Amino acid sequence: MILWLCLCWGFSPSAGQPDSELMARYLEEQLLADYSIAEQETRPRMSEFHVRSTIISRYAFTTVSCTMVNSGSEAREAVFEMQIPAAAFISNFTMSIGNKTYYGEVTGKEKKNNTDDKERHKKPPSPTEGRENGYETFKASVFIPRKMQARFILHYEELLQRRLGKYEYTVSVRPQQLVGRLRVEVNILENSGIVNLEVPPLRNSKQKGNGKAEGDVSPPPSTVIGHTKTLAKVTFNPSVVEQTRIARNGILGDFIIRYDVNRELSVGDVQILNGYFVHYFAPTDLPPLPKNVVFVLDSSASMVGTKLKQTKEALFTILQDLRPEDHFNIIGFSNRIKVWQQDRLVPVTPNNIRDAKKYIHNMSPTGGTNINGALQTGAKLLNDYIAQNDIDARSVSLIIFLTDGRPTVGETQSSKILSNTKDAIRDKFCLFTIGIGNDVDHKLLERMALENCGMTRLFQEDEDAASHLKGLFCFFLFFGFSGRAFWDGKSFSETWQEIGVSLRLGSDWERQSMMIRFYDEIGTPLLSDIRVDYPEDDVEQVTQNFFPNYFNGSEIIIAGKLINRTSDKLHVEVTASNSKKYILLKTDVAIDLPSRNDISGVPGLEDGKGGNNYIERAWSYLTIKELLNSRLKSDDSEEKDNLMEKAKSMALAYNFVTPFTVLKMKEAGLHSEPPQEEFISPSTDGIGEKVQSLQGHKAPPADGDPHFVIDFPSSKFSVCFNIDGEPGDILRLVSDHKESGVTVNGQLIGAPAPPNGHKKHRTYFSTITILSNKPERSYLEITPRRVILDDGERLVLSCGRSAVVRSRSLEVSISAYSNITVTIRDSISFVILIHHYKKPAPYQRNHLGFYISNSKGLSSDSHGLLGQFLNHEVKLLQESLNTSHREVRQTQTEVLKANPTNTLKVKGRLVPVVWKQRRIYNGQQEVDCWFAKNNADKLIDGSYKDYLASHPFDTGRSRFGTINSL
Repeated sequence: MILWLCLCWGFSPSAGQPDSELMARYLEEQLLADYSIAEQETRPRMSEFHVRSTIISRYAFTTVSCTMVNSGSEAREAVFEMQIPAAAFISNFTMSIGNKTYYGEVTGKEKKNNTDDKERHKKPPSPTEGRENGYETFKASVFIPRKMQARFILHYEELLQRRLGKYEYTVSVRPQQLVGRLRVEVNILENSGIVNLEVPPLRNSKQKGNGKAEGDVSPPPSTVIGHTKTLAKVTFNPSVVEQTRIARNGILGDFIIRYDVNRELSVGDVQILNGYFVHYFAPTDLPPLPKNVVFVLDSSASMVGTKLKQTKEALFTILQDLRPEDHFNIIGFSNRIKVWQQDRLVPVTPNNIRDAKKYIHNMSPTGGTNINGALQTGAKLLNDYIAQNDIDARSVSLIIFLTDGRPTVGETQSSKILSNTKDAIRDKFCLFTIGIGNDVDHKLLERMALENCGMTRLFQEDEDAASHLKGLFCFFLFFGFSGRAFWDGKSFSETWQEIGVSLRLGSDWERQSMMIRFYDEIGTPLLSDIRVDYPEDDVEQVTQNFFPNYFNGSEIIIAGKLINRTSDKLHVEVTASNSKKYILLKTDVAIDLPSRNDISGVPGLEDGKGGNNYIERAWSYLTIKELLNSRLKSDDSEEKDNLMEKAKSMALAYNFVTPFTVLKMKEAGLHSEPPQEEFISPSTDGIGEKVQSLQGHKAPPADGDPHFVIDFPSSKFSVCFNIDGEPGDILRLVSDHKESGVTVNGQLIGAPAPPNGHKKHRTYFSTITILSNKPERSYLEITPRRVILDDGERLVLSCGRSAVVRSRSLEVSISAYSNITVTIRDSISFVILIHHYKKPAPYQRNHLGFYISNSKGLSSDSHGLLGQFLNHEVKLLQESLNTSHREVRQTQTEVLKANPTNTLKVKGRLVPVVWKQRRIYNGQQEVDCWFAKNNADKLIDGSYKDYLASHPFDTGRSRFGTINSL
């Protein structure tokens, strides 16, 4: 039997001999080729994930669109999950399932009585809320009928905060699976002028720096940046292969844009539109104020291990950053209170910094947690120092308090601790709180900071860094086709959950840098006692206008309404103190600026909400935030209810989801149009400035009939070629069996050529075989229909079912009817795309595309049609009149595209090439490349026939031997 099959396959004595065990298993599979594999899907496939954002004068409108397809034979649950910034407000959510559309309507949240609470506790518990680094998780779960799709569109808004000299806009790109069409597009319009625009590498808490080399600040792959003085457009559009290079599980990370705007030492930037104004104040080039700071550090037994170690290391850095004019002291507390320098603050000197580091180094965790006693001691120390010393009146005093637990010693009632702390501080200085771990009383720390003009940061403790970036805001939507909740029989609008208000940050490796970053935000005070005034007869409903401190790199924002709209100017005065003097700034701002500030068509303002006035939206956003904070600080129940009603009323007017409003879903009709994305892209008409584009490097290898695209990162261009083989040919794609133990072969299938085509037939990859013999023997056979994995035990998987299979050295991840990722020893990754045709033409065949997404584990001796290029670069040459050649720089590539006589220099060979665009991934994406004709003649070593394998398991060497012998 084996001999007969060998003759049919044309084995020759000189060919690499097949492994008998592998052959036997393969033959057994061939006998089962007609076996019907049940096509079940564990989850629908995400076909599109699209984020579009417009940022106008620091106010960001974001629209997230996601399409999921259920290709299975029965209804399947689809989960749409999106992490949004904790500071953002959701403004709308719509979805369509089949021919039904549901839209969100913001309504007031009703108070639950005790009976309702008891009934609610009888229901099955909701999924655990996630908590992430400054994010809240929006989650919707729906059932999609068989062979149908669902589309989700989420809108949210936020006012960007300036920290450390930059605004940071972040999009969480975590679709949980590879996506066929993934795109993030951000448009920024800043009339003050955009400066210092940067797009760092993706941020992912799972691994520091996301696997990048230290110091790597390049944008993510496929990022394109273009901007003028006032307008910027940034796009991130990774192909499936680029996604797998970042993360095989579809959790890519945070796409971040940072920038600042032009500013000067004046009253700041005041923008006015249609009766509303917003005032941005962030002076620069001011000398820093002296600081009087007391560090109060938890050294209780629960701080043992990493928490105390990271805290000490962070404090070492912070102490080193203190300035000579500063004064400081350190208090360690557990059940006992230990003051480093009794009854005084010491100046910053080399000796004092050295002794402080010794004191911190010798801290050991023991005992309970006396929060009240520690704060009372710190406040008394700072109050006595201020009263007894001739300190600079313009200096800034503050306590930085750090703990990882709840009060267990001394006063343990939160209300009493809050009252005692407020009485001790008496508005003379500010309290900044840092919480570490899951047991910390975050509400206590947050309120202590709010009541004493400070800020708080909470660092969650968790062994798995991937679970750190979760928020308290989680919507759960579970309903069947009738619009009823499938868990408890209630309408799905009743299952929306409460919004939390706390911020969670951190992981073990992040904690030190985050503490330092937090200190950097408050470490350089430039002004104190800042007051911003406008004529009382001209404005109303102005947000907070007094600020105890202004720190370098931050920004003060005030917004309000104009009373007198007939006036042509608004008078603005700013008074403050700095290290040299008291300052007074004043100016008149022109009110009639519609051409400068009027932007129409902003997303999230449909149905006339907000009247397209982004300044009004910013005012409402700030006002609601202040009402929420005021309610949090209040102890008066009547005042709390009044503040809640005000916040609810404004949230309803502006369609914001807050702790006092909910988003109820309503069915739009049986045959309604599917929801549409609404967004704007600021126009550059009339600007008259050339857009300067900086394009991140693309790396899209391709697949096809078969055609290939080879990426050369250092040369920053791609080379493509076709292989016009014969049906039945088996091409050796990667040959590295001797060194890494890996071989990849691809078998071709034929189809008639399209009408009017110049070819007799077309060929496609019908089967990809991956063989590995290190550390143990295994193989994979992949077709558009199924995956056979044999690593001693045979496993047959359907390509129509999403699944992940792992062994000691191999991982196979299947995204149903989309793609398959194969990872070998965490250092070699291949991606196989599955191309399916619903109604194939005669010249179309279901086929596969092959990609190398990670080649680190392949040796320098690897060869094959693709493997030979992994360790070589090419040079682009231009033909001259005297037939000599010169190298072409990257900046000349555009000029050469139209030149038919371009040449590549590959391993000493000269290869004529032409500029082409190749479609990949079922024609949905394009890649530009230099095309080598005639079956890659001169581009590849030898001819394509030298890469023919005798059978799918042929691991023998080609006639080229090793790369070094070429």
